[in-house]
Formats: sequence, structure tokens, C-alpha cells
Amino acid sequence: MEKTEFLEKNIFQNLENHNAAFETDALFYFTEADFEIVLERIEHFGIGIYNIQPRFGGASIDPKSNEDYRKKATDPKWYKRAFFELKKQQANLQYSATYRVSEKLLKR
Repeated sequence: MEKTEFLEKNIFQNLENHNAAFETDALFYFTEADFEIVLERIEHFGIGIYNIQPRFGGASIDPKSNEDYRKKATDPKWYKRAFFELKKQQANLQYSATYRVSEKLLKR
């Protein structure tokens, strides 16, 4: 199974992708409420996040990365804190992320 297929089947299921038609198909943007569900699901599976890319009204905002927090991509502390900080900074953002899915999960 490929990474995108795994994410669509196990993480993004029943969530609405707010990606504009002009962007790459592999990039999924979610509302704040849906991204919170994504974070819960990736923590459950032990998936990592390398960076979180927020946007507001189609314009990108400075991303947050696990390196900014000096944490491993799979450490939920960094992405939960980054998400909290982004929500506090600006309401009604949409969120995308770069994920790390292990080979073990893909072989399931």
C-alpha cells in the first residue's frame, strides 16, 4: 500500500479535503475541527508529522516543523503544541501536513 492510499483509507476517511483545484492532488487541507481529528488518528497509528502548513483565505502562513520544536516527527507533543499555537494565532485556518508513515504500517 502506498502512503497516500494509507492516509486516505485510515486517517482522512470521512473528512472533507479543502484543497483548491489548482494545487497538487496529494496535498490535503482540512478545517480546524477536521485537522484535530487527523491529529488524533495519526497519534493512534504512531504516524509522524514533519511539518504543518496552515493557510488563511488561500494564502500560506509560516509553517511549523518538528525541527522547530526539537522533537521527533512521531512525538505528538510537538504537533499538538504547534496546532494549539496556530489556532491561537489565527482563527479559521486550514491545515495541511507532511506525514511520516512507517513501512510496517504500509505493509498491513
